[in-house]
Amino acid sequence: MIELRGLTKQFGRHLAVDDLTCTITPGRVTGFLGPNGAGKTTTMRMILGLDAPTRGTVTVRGHRFTDLPVPMREVGALLDARAVHGGRTAYHHLLCLAQSNRIGRRRVDEVLGIVGLEAVARRRAGRFSLGMSQRLGIAAALLGDPAVLLFDEPVNGLDPDGIRWIRTLMRDLAAEGRTVLVSSHLMSEMALTADHLVVIGRGRLIADTALDAFMRGSADRAVLVRTSEAASFADRLRTAGATVRRDKADELVVTDLDSAEIGRLAAVDGVPLIELTPRSQSLEEAFMALTRESVEFGVER
Repeated sequence: MIELRGLTKQFGRHLAVDDLTCTITPGRVTGFLGPNGAGKTTTMRMILGLDAPTRGTVTVRGHRFTDLPVPMREVGALLDARAVHGGRTAYHHLLCLAQSNRIGRRRVDEVLGIVGLEAVARRRAGRFSLGMSQRLGIAAALLGDPAVLLFDEPVNGLDPDGIRWIRTLMRDLAAEGRTVLVSSHLMSEMALTADHLVVIGRGRLIADTALDAFMRGSADRAVLVRTSEAASFADRLRTAGATVRRDKADELVVTDLDSAEIGRLAAVDGVPLIELTPRSQSLEEAFMALTRESVEFGVER
């Protein structure tokens, strides 16, 4: 279990994490979501004692990370897949970590097998692709057989087979009763992996809920609109208060207006509609609707 109570981190005038309170519980995969700059990585760094909170507390299984006598036996983490001595082989990188945490050599071979790196165990890590580096970082997180695991963007650089593998691994780890916290910008992957969501924006908690409840509780419902006048009709819809995303030349995804309201606007303006289909929002659409006021680095659409 990971407990955050009033967790706050300020860098000069910038408030990166703002009074964040939540509990990450065992037995489920918790997706940690937020726009770029929301404070996800800073929060994970505070959990691991890499950054000191300005205010508030964070504990892992009832203890501060820095007070754990053998931390890798309690917590495993992947924050930066490239944070490896490039001159060391994969095997010796893991062996160094194991010896510093009183973990036997046999476990090094075990985790290399789990992540599928046995064949390149004696290759220098500096020559690894990003996907191979991710697998090595996951091996390091698993090394101490910990009850708590943190993964920051673990699917970066993985091919489709690797993505499916890490998805299955995280769900299996949670099913064993472990605490699994994973951040990702791939909403489609989170929809398949996470049981619970913690969503933050500008450092503040926006949602802390089960994935199913998050999807059901989204106030907006999307409507697929196809028209030969997509560009001009998108402007008309925005003027009427809708949020519009243009997916294709003749295709709009509209929220904040229902299909009847959209149809009336089209009729008044004489806009020919090819398709007008209400649909349930995807996790990506629900996330974007919830966090649109919290985006620091965005573009006009």
